[in-house]
Parts: sequence; C-alpha cells; structure tokens
Amino acid sequence: MDDGKEPPAAAWLILSVAVIAVSSAGIVLQQMSEVPPILRASWRMQGTALILLPGFLYQLSRNSDFELNRNDAQLILASSLFLAVHFGSWVWSLDNTSLVHSLLFVNTHPLVVVAVMPFLGEVVRRGHIRGVALGFGGATISLMDLGDGGQVSLVGDFAAFVGAVTVVGYILVGRQLRSKRGMPIFIYAFPVTLAAGIWLSFATVLFEGTSFSSVEPSGSLFGWSDPIWIVWIAYLSLGPGLCGHTGVNTVLRWISPIVVSIAMLMEPVFGAIIGWLWTDEVVLGLPTVLGGLMMMAGAITVTLQERGQNSDESV
Repeated sequence: MDDGKEPPAAAWLILSVAVIAVSSAGIVLQQMSEVPPILRASWRMQGTALILLPGFLYQLSRNSDFELNRNDAQLILASSLFLAVHFGSWVWSLDNTSLVHSLLFVNTHPLVVVAVMPFLGEVVRRGHIRGVALGFGGATISLMDLGDGGQVSLVGDFAAFVGAVTVVGYILVGRQLRSKRGMPIFIYAFPVTLAAGIWLSFATVLFEGTSFSSVEPSGSLFGWSDPIWIVWIAYLSLGPGLCGHTGVNTVLRWISPIVVSIAMLMEPVFGAIIGWLWTDEVVLGLPTVLGGLMMMAGAITVTLQERGQNSDESV
C-alpha cells in the first residue's frame, strides 16, 4: 500500500465482495446437510484445488529456478494437515451448533495466536492480554445459550474452536514458506489445498463410510461432480475461495492490513445476516449477542495490538 494515497474505490468494492463471499460459506455448507460434514470439507478442497491448478502451472513455468527442498515439503504437508483439520472440524461444527456460534468460535484465531506467541519468541503485551480476557469472557457468556432451542451445543462450539486453533498453525506455516522462503502463492496454495483434500478423503472414508463407488452422490468421494452438487461446490470454490481469499490478498496492495483484518473479523455478523436472509430461521439469544460482541471486540483488540496500534508496554 502506498502511504498517503487514498485507496481506489475499486479496492473497497473488492474488499466488500470478498468479506461477503467468505461470510456466505457457512450457510452454504450448512444447507448441504445431506452430505456428511467431512466429505463436504473434502469436496470444498477438491474444488478449490481445481481452481488453483491453472495458477500453479503458470507460476511453475515462470519460476523454473525455484526448488523445493525436503524441509519445504515437510512444511507443506504440515500446512495441509492443519488446513484439513480446520475445515473438517469447522464444517462438522455447522451440523452440531448454531451458524452464529460456529462462525464466532472459528474466528477466535487472533486470540489463539496470543497463546503461541511466547513459543515464537514474541512479546505478549497488555493489549494482547486485554483482548484475550475480553474474548474468552465473551465466549463464556455466549455458552449460556447452550440447550436453548436445541441449536447451540458445547461439542459443536468446541469443534469450531478446534478450527480456529488449527488455522493458526496453517497461517504460521504459510508465513514461513511465503515470507521467509519467498514461495509464490499458487506454488504454495495448490499442493497444500490438494493434500488437505486427500487427508479429508481418507478421513471421510474412515469415519463416514464414504467410497469411490457409492450409488448416491452424497456418499461418494467425487460426488460433487454430480449435477445436484456441482453448482454448490463451484460457488464455494469461486466465491469464498477465489473471490474471497484472493480478493483479500489483492486489496492489500492499496488498503492497510489492519483494516483488512478487522473487516474479515466481521464474518460472524455478515454470516448471520446472510443466514437469516437464506433461511429466515437464525435466532440469536441475548447471551450470544452480548458474548459474540465481546469475542469480536477481543479479537479486534488483539489485532490492533499486533499491528502496533497500542502501547509498547509488555506484561
């Protein structure tokens, strides 16, 4: 981003579309409930890998001098495992808790980062502590909605939180390969996404009884290619996948990372609105509203501190 220059209007439009696209993934995946959750996550990874393939081949041809070493390959495998567990646990949570709770807990990853900062040699500051206290205090309040109407469950919320923990691993490994190794985006993203799809395929066969030869598309590893489901997977791959995440990376050229990060933390709000417009059934209890606002405020506080917006006092 060029300092002192106003971002072009197109950048704000791209960011808005990206946030809405990412926010829509939860309700779309939730509406595919005929398909087992881990299989749904596998389909999402398979579809996204296909979308990334042309970019991978292009960058591979333009970066023929870039060589993967053994450590790179190990990190790619680790990143893919983190990504697989993230999507698998999050999609599973969509079937086992409310849409809003799932989105709130999977977006607590800025709070999780604070827990691993000491192991990375980074200083935990007072702003981090305030954000974590606010966020987890909000999570505790939101759990007062457990059993209210049968939508919210502790196990579903925990699964979404596992998704937040594992996405931190995915982000940290990605930072190592993208920033320190200078790995081009598609050369990194394609094998990670493809391998995540493979991990999830093994998991759905093992835990959900999925097979290659199932007569029912909803029980087949490649059932997403059936006319019933291909539109859903195409949207998830092109919408939240390409327009969402690629759009976010694109606008970083003009818009400050802190603004983009906070915009992405609005996913639970937009996700709830999209869910309500889609089903007219999203019901929010008072504990979820109050706790959710505190969780989002905590995540934003940590994000602001991480970007150096708060004081430099250490704990």
